[in-house]
Amino acid sequence: MPKSIFFLLCLLFSFSSFGQEEVAWTYSYDSDSETITITAEIEEGWHLYSQYIDENLGPVATAIQFEENKDQFKLVGKTVEPTPITEYDKNFEGELSFFKDSVKFTQKLKLKTSGEVRGTITYMICTEEMCLPPVDIDFNLMINKNEK
Repeated sequence: MPKSIFFLLCLLFSFSSFGQEEVAWTYSYDSDSETITITAEIEEGWHLYSQYIDENLGPVATAIQFEENKDQFKLVGKTVEPTPITEYDKNFEGELSFFKDSVKFTQKLKLKTSGEVRGTITYMICTEEMCLPPVDIDFNLMINKNEK
């Protein structure tokens, strides 16, 4: 079955059968390291794609976007992820990188003032048999500059 047809069938099936409750997201800030940690707890049997995959293969890479607020903070570098599992995926006919169980993404920042950090996570999850459509979720995290 060509990968584009498989992908479309997965999307159609998922719209009718499932919600997007297979990943639980949490957010925290460490004032000592000035780092935001975004944690994804992934239900058994599902996997979440890395930020760095060949999207020409079909699935959508995880993307974490922070709303700019230059008066409050400056991002330092890119959002970091641990080393993912990389395997050949017969459904998408290529090597894909993903996470199972849980993953922690980290983003360093230089905080100027206390306030709310906002952003959006775009992600897609799959099992060996099917995928759910990509979704966007908004997040916000209150950070107190004086908190140690």
